[in-house]
Amino acid sequence: MEIIKYDLTKLYPSFDSPEFQNDLQKLANDLQTYKEYVENNCRDYEDFERKLQDLIKFDEELSLLIEKIYPFISLTRSADTTNEDANKFLAKVQMLLAEATPCFAKVTKFIGKYEYLDELMERKEYQEYRFYLFDLQSKAKHQLSDEQEEIISKMRQTGSLAWSQLQSLLTSKLEVQVKIKDEVKTYTITEVSNLLHSPDQETRKAAYLGMQEAYQKIDDSIAMCLSSIKGEVNFVARLRGYQDALEESLDKSRTSNKTLDAMLQAMYEYLPHFHKYLRRKAHLLGHENGLPIYDLTAPIGKITKTYTYEEAKEFILKNFATFSDKLVNVAKRAFENNWIDVYPRKGKVGGAFCHNIRSIKESRILTNFNGNLSDVITIAHELGHAYHGECIFENNVLSSHYPMPLAETASTFCETIVMNAIINEATDEEKLALIESQLQDFTIIICDILSRFIFEKAVFERRLDHPLNSKELQDIMREAVKESFGDGLDHNYINPYAWLNKPHYYSSGLSFYNWPYAFGLLFAKGLYAQYLNDKEGFLKHYDEILKATGKMLVEDVAKQAGIDVTDVNFWRSSLELIKENIELFLELTENKDK
Repeated sequence: MEIIKYDLTKLYPSFDSPEFQNDLQKLANDLQTYKEYVENNCRDYEDFERKLQDLIKFDEELSLLIEKIYPFISLTRSADTTNEDANKFLAKVQMLLAEATPCFAKVTKFIGKYEYLDELMERKEYQEYRFYLFDLQSKAKHQLSDEQEEIISKMRQTGSLAWSQLQSLLTSKLEVQVKIKDEVKTYTITEVSNLLHSPDQETRKAAYLGMQEAYQKIDDSIAMCLSSIKGEVNFVARLRGYQDALEESLDKSRTSNKTLDAMLQAMYEYLPHFHKYLRRKAHLLGHENGLPIYDLTAPIGKITKTYTYEEAKEFILKNFATFSDKLVNVAKRAFENNWIDVYPRKGKVGGAFCHNIRSIKESRILTNFNGNLSDVITIAHELGHAYHGECIFENNVLSSHYPMPLAETASTFCETIVMNAIINEATDEEKLALIESQLQDFTIIICDILSRFIFEKAVFERRLDHPLNSKELQDIMREAVKESFGDGLDHNYINPYAWLNKPHYYSSGLSFYNWPYAFGLLFAKGLYAQYLNDKEGFLKHYDEILKATGKMLVEDVAKQAGIDVTDVNFWRSSLELIKENIELFLELTENKDK
């Protein structure tokens, strides 16, 4: 098999090159100069505009330098995790940035708390930086004194960060015994999770039972990790003036509570349709009391078609061309200029991602292509992220970071273009498998994400009163799953340990890292519906919408598309599209038996 790697020479020739070594030293020097400037100039507001312009210039130059060094290290490491230089320099850069964190916090407070910042933001010469300044102002409202910030930072080293590392250590070392056909094998959690996607039902059930038994070896310790982290987050959020951790999550995501409430209301309203799908799937797999959780990702139908990389490339380009010239040209550049690291190999990380590199205004994509249909969809998805990057690169570097809820907009859009084309060309048997595969994903993003939101909200609320043990966490998870999945799941086969192995729960900086996934799917669905209604008109403002994601609140980005995300009817219209898929699945399987 041909090895196709992404080309990083536009960043640096190598770690040993003078270009890389000089830039690494320049970063250290520039950060030190920045610290000294802040220390000497951010004590008072005399001659504020000169200081502001200096600080903006510092931030721009540092951002572009970091956006050149860090992607080179990170992308090299992802392609080869055994690369000692990549691991060494990653640790060095992380240390440099960690040492500068108090300085960045001081600048946020200095600029954000300037008394006349609102007036200054309205002036013509600052329009390019308006959202950057607004964002600093917003963050400054919740900053504490320098002394308090330093105490919190140090406390976290032996608090939430240490608890998070313990959770990671315990789960990574956990051995799971799985008994299949009288043969017992030992797996890691990652390996046994993959067995849940097996086409063999006995294997899926054995994997589920093995995980349940294994989790009991570490559940008390992991419960202590989760309870301690959530306790710290509760304390710090209130110290910063937030009502609770959810308000802090919404603030970081640039989203209002009104928007979240509207989306959740619509999700609850449409749950019965997902329950119908789950009950039908259960029946097809021979279950009469709802779907056991171990069969949630079981395949229905067969997809026999496979693709070479060249075939996948041609199929994607052909269908991207039906959308716009710009989209197909971005994809062509990615394919022709070696932006993509294609095949799996030893030492390469799993999964797939796209990295928008602002310093060179290009993206790099990593995939693990095996020729399956899902691999074709994955490439289309990641090319969507690259397209989003092309639009964002038109902004100033300080206005090029978009929040989690909007991160999946272009990628989901591109995925939909290609998936619809595949479904249109499929046989009836393949069509059933494709639609069901989509419904699996939608059910996880709507029902499972909702259950995780319900769980985390309850955990934060109860943690205000007392520490939580494993039994209580299991009870909360069971009730959350029942509320979200209803009679679609068999309540005898719920996973009460679903909290134990989700890394997002164990990061003090990523509370409620669940609802943005539902937002991303449904917002992209709503945009796609607009595209279908008026293709020519939609193309005129699509790029502007993506460009706006780096410099507007979520609600304001949506307004660019004529969408009111605080209106429950928008979310209903997106869910209606998924409902149509569910009804088609029910129709295709009406006369099918196990």
